Amino acid sequence: MEILTRDYGTIEVDEASVIRFEDGLFAFDDYHDYVLLDDSNGESPFRCLQSIEESNLAFVMMDPFEIKSDYEIVLGEDLIESLDITELDGILILSIVSVPEDVKKSSINLRAPIIINVNKCKGAQYVVDNDQYRVRHYLINEVINVKAERDDCGAIIQDGTDCMEAEFAIERNNVTKVE
Repeated sequence: MEILTRDYGTIEVDEASVIRFEDGLFAFDDYHDYVLLDDSNGESPFRCLQSIEESNLAFVMMDPFEIKSDYEIVLGEDLIESLDITELDGILILSIVSVPEDVKKSSINLRAPIIINVNKCKGAQYVVDNDQYRVRHYLINEVINVKAERDDCGAIIQDGTDCMEAEFAIERNNVTKVE
């Protein structure tokens, strides 16, 4: 199917890739159908969540684990049920990135990530019950806080981790199911 996008003009997308947000996103509850766009060939941490109902409605997205490797969320039973989650394998967790005119004030919303069941093409925005996560977590703080060094194989390392650990530093299994 053909859609008009804010940033890419008219593009062709597979109708099977449309993600349904039954309740919409916060402040955008009238829009329910989106596609996830990524034209970087894996070179950029950013993606675009584009509404197929409103061409000017698109969100810059990023994996929150890229910013906080210790990011943890507990999915509530209601969310698990509404997204038909039966296994964690097909779950994608992304956060909305805000990029204002002054890019130094760019932030990521760690408090209300987007949870997508890619196997069922269902998504929801979910408020994490953890006060350490903010709606505006400034990206520049992470850049300043990371004191990176390069090891023998050229990988960026932190806190003395070796080359192999550095390449696999971001674990995606910090999501747990509430029984």
